[in-house]
Amino acid sequence: MPSKRLSVVVTRRLPETVETRMKELFDVELRDDDRPWSREELAAAMQRADVLVPTITDRIDQALLAGAGERLKLIANYGAGIDHIDVATARQRGILVTNTPGVVTEDTADMTIALMLAVIRRIPEGLAVMQAGEWQGWAPTAFLGGRVGGKRLGILGMGRIGQAVARRARAFGMQIHYHNRHRLRPEIEEALEATYWESLDQMLSRMDVISVNCPHTPATFHLINARRLKLMKPSAIIVNTSRGEVIDENALTRALRAGEIAGAGLDVFEQRSSINPRLRELPNVVLLPHMGSATREGRIEMGEKVIINIKTFADSHRPPDLVLPSML
Repeated sequence: MPSKRLSVVVTRRLPETVETRMKELFDVELRDDDRPWSREELAAAMQRADVLVPTITDRIDQALLAGAGERLKLIANYGAGIDHIDVATARQRGILVTNTPGVVTEDTADMTIALMLAVIRRIPEGLAVMQAGEWQGWAPTAFLGGRVGGKRLGILGMGRIGQAVARRARAFGMQIHYHNRHRLRPEIEEALEATYWESLDQMLSRMDVISVNCPHTPATFHLINARRLKLMKPSAIIVNTSRGEVIDENALTRALRAGEIAGAGLDVFEQRSSINPRLRELPNVVLLPHMGSATREGRIEMGEKVIINIKTFADSHRPPDLVLPSML
């Protein structure tokens, strides 16, 4: 790369400390507002930038990459998930893609446990009654939820976040089970006291709680579909803090409305911010606006990783968080 400062375009507002550091290091174009860019605005940015810093709200597909300018050589994604970027096409066009793995592990695991507790203990229902001023006092049979301790937790995807969820769940006295593309090493299984299921179907039919912690790939799209939802116990709940596309949302809504499963806690949705209105109406569902990684510390660390990736690239070295098509 030439010695001049790289032209970096950031698609969304980032923490102030991150933006200030970028301004010091690069010829950076920052946002004044925080609305998601249109496809046309994103295409224009890809024409004028050496480096693009997108987020999950920016879908960078084959068509957009085909129109990218000759200057664009790095897409430094602000976030760990990269299913919104056509990594294979980017590499074919000589554009590197990086992400920010590992930063949000603990934060997302915290939110997974919070959703479990919220659904099992019916916390939002109690909160709604209190906020409406309708509470008439304690009653022996009011707002009866379930006991978390002793329940069987089935984790779908035992990577960094799945393992962090398992560690927390053990502290609550839950029994840990998991399904993964590859079985964990024996010492990790032993430390987590985790039982491996090669068959996802068999695991689903025996668990009290299912936690979705796998990435969205072609192989995991609608992995939890209508058939698999019917395998779950009527008393079971499902929690998703990973990617909405892993669950067939319409099938989930039908299962919840029919009482085929007891509840759901969702931080992510199949159509991003467009949520099935029938899902929103259900009292046994807790919905959050993609808050899993929303901590000040996490957002700053994500920005620091982006900066390191760009700076390493500018110094003609391999960025530490380079994403390869073979990793997907």
